[in-house]
Amino acid sequence: MRCIEKPDKIINLIKTVIMLTITSYSTRTSSQDGSQYFSLELTSDDPEIVLSQSGRYYVTTKKCSMSSTFPESVCKAMVGKQIPGSISKVECEPYEFTIPETGEVITRQHRYEYMPMEVNTPEQAVFA
Repeated sequence: MRCIEKPDKIINLIKTVIMLTITSYSTRTSSQDGSQYFSLELTSDDPEIVLSQSGRYYVTTKKCSMSSTFPESVCKAMVGKQIPGSISKVECEPYEFTIPETGEVITRQHRYEYMPMEVNTPEQAVFA
């Protein structure tokens, strides 16, 4: 039997892997050719505390969509599964966004995108 010399590094690696949960899917239409495809909604498992414009705090999570080539049956089976990665805020051209809870229309200059894990090998993860 072989002993692991630095189990604490492996435990830290396990703790630092950020997982995203596939929470739903939806049908989208391609702007290029009008064909339909399915998009997966990814939700961060890391809650954030945010201060609203009214001065009240609330808890939220980051969400983003990721296009897929899956048929609907696979998308349905993927709901609840987790994948490694993170969701990053990325600047973009201004667009109007309706806040679902209030119906208020605001202008945004960012979107959220899926970012895969940067780790390519176990050695990079442990010794980075």
